[in-house]
Amino acid sequence: MEKGNYKEVWTVTERDGRSFWSRSGIAFPNRDGSMNLHLDTLPLSGKLQIRDPKPKDEHAPGFDFPRHQAEAA
Repeated sequence: MEKGNYKEVWTVTERDGRSFWSRSGIAFPNRDGSMNLHLDTLPLSGKLQIRDPKPKDEHAPGFDFPRHQAEAA
């Protein structure tokens, strides 16, 4: 797989008015424009976010969610 030729798959859980992001897997495009998902977890809500990967230094150390956690789908 080419570097940058994939997306990250996230589950967003809402609790006490806050959004908690957990990385759930990766997605990568096929030649026909469709995507394959490789999931490590399944969301109880049935909702997934697919986003471009962020550089590692943009993730908060010790946490498994991106700094843009306040953004909603």
